[in-house]
Order: sequence, then structure tokens, then C-alpha cells
Amino acid sequence: MKQQYRSEIIDLLTTAYWMEIETITNYVANSVHLDGVRAEQIKKELAADVASELVHAQSLAKRIKEIGGRVPGSMEFKAHQRSLQPPADTTDVVAVIKGVIDAEDGAIEHYGKLIELSGEAHDYVTQDLCITSLGDEEGHRSTFMGYLREYTHESPLR
Repeated sequence: MKQQYRSEIIDLLTTAYWMEIETITNYVANSVHLDGVRAEQIKKELAADVASELVHAQSLAKRIKEIGGRVPGSMEFKAHQRSLQPPADTTDVVAVIKGVIDAEDGAIEHYGKLIELSGEAHDYVTQDLCITSLGDEEGHRSTFMGYLREYTHESPLR
């Protein structure tokens, strides 16, 4: 890795780590919080996706450590995912689906930045990690875009 990029890559990896941790928190909350027959599939999907997001967070933490960074503790956490907060109406499944899509869009964009920067830095291990995570996030997003179409009969790309 080109050393002039190390600090910036660690910062972006740390941001990605926190994004994954926050997503885990919100997926757990929404997988329990939602009510109703229409919520059951979404709750199951969110609960299952927690494991994937945890693997991402653990991989990011490991990479931060490997390249000389410090994995942050909870006192450094700042939440950002407003759209993924459990809704006041526990049957508002569409709000949760849209929140998931928003979170996945953010992750996809962020991993794209990391892929580009790590390529410039010749940090191919970080780049490979982020490409794999990007593929997972695109898969999650696609699944929830399908749910949105089903639950609202609208295309999220309009």
C-alpha cells in the first residue's frame, strides 16, 4: 500500500465499520419491532441479514487493525440512519423497507469510494474486501427493492 493513503483508507474503513454496526442495530430493532402478517417476511429477512452485516463489520475491524489503525469502541459511535429507525406505527412495513434501501444505498456508495481509493493506493486486500461487501450490499438492496415493489406496487427507481 502506498503510505500516503493509509490514514484516509483507515478513516473510510472506520466509517464503513460504523455503518455496518448501525445497520446491525437497526435491523435487530426492526426485526423485533414490526407487527402484522405483512411484516413477517421482512422481519425474517432483517434477522437473517444481521449475520451478513456482522461479518462485514468484523472483516472491516480486522482490516483496520492489519493496516495499523485502531478499531474504535462504542464511545466513538455517532448514529446517522434516520430513515431506518423503527417507525412509530409498528405496522409501517414500507417505511422500514425504504429505510433498508436507503441504508444499502449509503453502503454501496461508501464501498465504491473505498474501492476506488484502495485501487489508487495499491491496497488490493482492502479493495477485494470492499468489492465482496459491495456485492453483498447490492444483493440486499435488490431484495428489498423487490419487497418495495410488492408492498407498494411501485418501482423504487421512478
